[in-house]
Amino acid sequence: MLLAGLVLASPAFGKASIAQYDAPKYPENFTHFDYADPGAPNDGDMIFQNYDAAQSYDSMNPFLIRGAPAPDLKNLMFDTLMQRSWDELASQYALIADDVEVAADGKSATFHINPGARFSNGDPITAADVKYSLDTLLSPKVSPIFNSQFANISSATVVDKLSVRFDFKEARRDAPLIAGDLPVFSPKWGMKADGTRPPFDQIANVPPIASGPYLIEQRKNDKQITYTRNPDYWAADLPSRRGMYRFKRITFRLFADAYSSREDFKAGRVDMRVEYSSSSWARKYVGKNFNNGTLRKEAFPNGPARMQGLIFNMRKPQFADRRVRQALTMAFDYDWLNRLYFYNQYRRTGSYFQDSPFGATGLPDAKQLALLEPYRSSLPPAVFGPMIQPPNTLPPNSLRGNLRAAQALLNKAGWHYRDGALRNAAGTPMTIEIIDNQPGMDGIIMPYVRQLQTLGIQARMRELDSALFEKRVSTFDYDMITHIYDPVTIPGNELTRRFGSAAASETGSENYPGAKSKAVDAMIDAALKAQTLGELETATRALDRVMINDYYLVPEYYAPNSRVGYRSRMGHPEVIPRSYGTEDWLISYWFVKPNSAQFTSTQAP
Repeated sequence: MLLAGLVLASPAFGKASIAQYDAPKYPENFTHFDYADPGAPNDGDMIFQNYDAAQSYDSMNPFLIRGAPAPDLKNLMFDTLMQRSWDELASQYALIADDVEVAADGKSATFHINPGARFSNGDPITAADVKYSLDTLLSPKVSPIFNSQFANISSATVVDKLSVRFDFKEARRDAPLIAGDLPVFSPKWGMKADGTRPPFDQIANVPPIASGPYLIEQRKNDKQITYTRNPDYWAADLPSRRGMYRFKRITFRLFADAYSSREDFKAGRVDMRVEYSSSSWARKYVGKNFNNGTLRKEAFPNGPARMQGLIFNMRKPQFADRRVRQALTMAFDYDWLNRLYFYNQYRRTGSYFQDSPFGATGLPDAKQLALLEPYRSSLPPAVFGPMIQPPNTLPPNSLRGNLRAAQALLNKAGWHYRDGALRNAAGTPMTIEIIDNQPGMDGIIMPYVRQLQTLGIQARMRELDSALFEKRVSTFDYDMITHIYDPVTIPGNELTRRFGSAAASETGSENYPGAKSKAVDAMIDAALKAQTLGELETATRALDRVMINDYYLVPEYYAPNSRVGYRSRMGHPEVIPRSYGTEDWLISYWFVKPNSAQFTSTQAP
């Protein structure tokens, strides 16, 4: 028996698959994902720019809380036990593991390692290596992001040389898939000549002995790195890998500002660039290289939208009152920004599960009410009413009217304007510092700062370099920050990392607002224990209502598509995945067109 209908494909060498709900899309004998092109050329070089907003890097270890890892290191060098499909809600296919068996009670899953699986140094991957990887990522030596991701796994047991059993704390439907997401690396990584190995958190500048398709070819400085595809990569012909990683060599060039990176691309020194500025997309992607066809720009449809917002650090006393947070939300004039700054390219974010079946709409149904009712006394009444939308300034509404309403809420919360500032009963003025590390965000944040100042708040924006910004964010040393919650096809364990009460006090966690709510914890628990897709939708919609009405952030905006500038020599598969990270898609599935493979990008000095 399988856990409440958890579906496994019939095990066969290299063909095992598992689905959290329903059945896996691809049959046993599938040859490649629909969105992959196995016939695409697999030579040619590619130069990319900043990845994940990093402006520099100082670490070869992507699992530590300290330091900034090299761009895309985790994706390019570390394979996982199984591979997630990008055109299904939650399905995995064989990669390092070629078979998985879930216990009848759902409390454990046993993975069998493909006998051909190899590390980058040629060593076979064994069950003991998988156990070592899990034990390391559950230790205090790594970022709590990974502790939280695999928190439901209580232990890993080596059954035999190629079989490892994961025991789960709770029999959840997503538990086997979370285990399948485990990145695997060698115990020999960082080992010294005498056979001793330093603590894992001190292995920062040693190239990984990992399981993925690429090796580090060159580290020029903290702003450039080149990966080369491992010619002996063992998994290249597996169905879950066929058509992936078509570049022989990938170089990342990191820039301190968007202007420099964009001009570098326009000069033809970079192959692909993801654009996040609407004004730049509308006005800057012009010039001789666009006119002569060397460069192109194209928008690609994407899946569930990201939640982006200005997050309140509720650990700070000025944000303790929900009414204050609601008032400060009313001071953000999205409609003015979209009209005059964004060229009407964006949409307003109104849900943590925007453009997906997991977001709340209308009134809560009976099933949602059953989850919410035990917490009614601690929740605002609006949770039980129609799903609210962010304040707008479209007629008959106006920013002036929103600011008046905001002032009234602040007064009710005990904040009054006197002696030139908004002050509490003790006479302490309200101060807010918004920190950011992305040049260009001042055009978005400064208008908001000015509206806060109109309310009497001593507000300011401070732009930091990426290293200092990451340090302050990891220690929760901020008042407000802009953050983007990456979308997922199906909500799961990331909810605990982002909004669970336990994560609020863990240095380096993803609970940036410092959320501590019994109601939120209960909704997350219901989502993780859901036995049907309908139960999951009920739980996430209830969760959405609670968090939106508790004002953890000022909702900002999202682009309904991915904007990509690229050299015309670059190609991509005809089928676009259902849901994907744009940079990951470009790096993992694009290629150099057949007649262009002999040409490489201009390597800048």
